[in-house]
Amino acid sequence: MAKPSDRGAPVAGHYRIDTGSCELVEDKFGAAGWVVMVNGVPSSHIDPDHPERLDFEYMHWMACLIGDRFETTDKLRALHLGGGACSLARHVASVYPHSRQIAVEIDGALSTLVRLWFDLPRAPRLRIRVGEARAVTTSLTARSRDLIVRDVFAGDSTPASLTTVEFTAQVRRVLTEDGLYLVNCGDSPDRDLLKREAATIGAAFGHIAFVADATMLKGRRRGNVVIAASDRALGSAKLTRTLRTSGLPAQFWGNKRVRTFAASAHLLVD
Repeated sequence: MAKPSDRGAPVAGHYRIDTGSCELVEDKFGAAGWVVMVNGVPSSHIDPDHPERLDFEYMHWMACLIGDRFETTDKLRALHLGGGACSLARHVASVYPHSRQIAVEIDGALSTLVRLWFDLPRAPRLRIRVGEARAVTTSLTARSRDLIVRDVFAGDSTPASLTTVEFTAQVRRVLTEDGLYLVNCGDSPDRDLLKREAATIGAAFGHIAFVADATMLKGRRRGNVVIAASDRALGSAKLTRTLRTSGLPAQFWGNKRVRTFAASAHLLVD
């Protein structure tokens, strides 16, 4: 196992963390970039010189949804469930300089390493809280967050406790009245989990949407779909154009289409 540099600079290698092992890999396709692997699965990508850069496609789509809802001058209060290397939180801190964020990460050793390796914003701009995502969410004050992002994985799946009606009710309680909930849903081509997640989240919010590439939405491959939910309408013509014409193109499914897709699905419960 490698040891962190005394200077705190990233050093490629394998590291012990609380939940297993972490590998820090140089990005051979981007200048000065790093990929953080957790137990063999890509977890985060960081470009130390460009905090606004997001290489993972689903994070890019999340950033587009955030940009469609909030102004860069907003005092955005965000909660990230699943910290990793805080790629999206780092992006938000750069694009929304008045934001205040908490990233919840269950692995304390990983949190220590990413603070050591990367120039992450300091509190109060970004606090990393070591803990279990549901327990932390339940402990928060009602109407205290404008944005909640769920990006928690154990291996290649999200813990079931973070997908249920009961958990979603806690998310809804913590969000402001027109707050935005973003979920990274990984699913197989049958899209059964996606349907159940959409039905469950849609039952708690007035509006729901999907963003993903066409092949995933058509059930032709395993991949990630971003589920967006709010009590305020989602999407705009500008967002649709941005998603279609970006370097990581995606489709936007609005409220009616998502609810039709998930109409026959059973809700997820504790």
